[in-house]
Amino acid sequence: MFTPQDLKQIADHGLTPERVEEQVENFRRGFPFLKVVRAASPGDGVLVLDGAEVDAAVARYDAAVAGLRVVKFVPASGAATRMFKELFEFVNEGKRGKGIDVLLENIERFAFWPELRAVLPPEADDRATVDAIVNGGLNYGHKPKGLVTFHAYPDGARKAVEEHLVEGAAYAASNGVVRLHFTVSPEHMEAFRTLLAEKVPQYEARYGVRYDISFSVQKPATDTVAVNPDNTLFRQEDGSLLFRPAGHGALIENLNEIDADLIFIKNIDNVTTDARRGDTVRYKKALAGVLIDLQREAFDCLRAIDAGTADLDAVARFVETRLCVMLPESYDAALLRAVLDRPIRVCGMVRNEGEPGGGPFWVANPDGTESLQIAESSQIAPADLPLMKSATHFNPVDLVCGVRDAQGGHFDLRRYVDPATGFISSKSSGGRELRAQELPGLWNGSMARWNTVFVDVPVSTFSPVKVVQDLLRPQHQ
Repeated sequence: MFTPQDLKQIADHGLTPERVEEQVENFRRGFPFLKVVRAASPGDGVLVLDGAEVDAAVARYDAAVAGLRVVKFVPASGAATRMFKELFEFVNEGKRGKGIDVLLENIERFAFWPELRAVLPPEADDRATVDAIVNGGLNYGHKPKGLVTFHAYPDGARKAVEEHLVEGAAYAASNGVVRLHFTVSPEHMEAFRTLLAEKVPQYEARYGVRYDISFSVQKPATDTVAVNPDNTLFRQEDGSLLFRPAGHGALIENLNEIDADLIFIKNIDNVTTDARRGDTVRYKKALAGVLIDLQREAFDCLRAIDAGTADLDAVARFVETRLCVMLPESYDAALLRAVLDRPIRVCGMVRNEGEPGGGPFWVANPDGTESLQIAESSQIAPADLPLMKSATHFNPVDLVCGVRDAQGGHFDLRRYVDPATGFISSKSSGGRELRAQELPGLWNGSMARWNTVFVDVPVSTFSPVKVVQDLLRPQHQ
């Protein structure tokens, strides 16, 4: 199946021939659909906190944070190509959609306008103006979202990555230190480092904190091989295999290397302005407070089971009512222990207002339990898709993760991935069709075997920028 050149290429990626054969078999067999039972909803898998409960959770986190190593983990890899897709179509093909009109009519409202104006020739027409945004001038179509100017302030504009510095100071500081970890593409690493070297001292002085910033790149060993439409190996013009990054699910390897007690996860483009950040800070702390409480009780239950002093019925009630794992009719201490001894994540869920993204669902597991998972539409069988339409909430990627075990050790997060989940999509290379494979998504299959709790959070905590015109929304003005 593999030539000597293939074997060298596979080894250079840190892969094995057996692993690549498994990937090819995934293309042939396909990934099974999730066994979705029902959509989670308020009172049935989505916890809705009242004001007093939010206050209590925030206070719990504030009281505990000094004793915790906290890290804010921000996936920031890849160019912002999709954000500027319509602009590229206008520049390259002359296709002028409504979005281009909106962009140009409001061009002076964008925070990057002063930068753009400085590089525009006086006689620039509409096409030249748009071209200066995505190519040449600002070159935003070839930069990651983190390096795009999002917001304007009286004392200067901020790029998306800077807003994460500000957020981090507001809820992720422990003993005056704010630890942030960005996953970036190798080709953008230097640009991130240069910008942050310039900006970090300013924010340290403003907020009275010290930033501890680290970076990682997606590991080549997580790449997946591409195949032709008939599932044979796709070969490039020189005969070599084509490997592709396996999507954000590959970042479980990066997350696994983070030394922390508590990890906040939030996408690079989901930030807002200072004036609107109050709810974000409040609910991030509340999610962490819920996690701390769940973790404490889970550890107490584990210690009691190990000591032989546990009231198994009481433990089962905690597992079902607080950890949201429905047990089979017959269970024993071993099953309870297996359920309790897992990483925990508390995920904010926003009321469904038509935004794209996965949602919270109850799924059936091989061990006879039912638990909560974040599921994408591609993971759900066509016959079960009406369940997705009935979902009251969707996933804004607002996670707080507890990755220590009851003994204070670090869970090996790779043990809690469901390898039977993944995505297969149609792509192209050099004008030829191919099939690509993504690993289980970071907050989907890569965390499928975590204990998961969903908490209702206000839509004001969700301000994504999927297309450049989103920067005209009130959350970004």
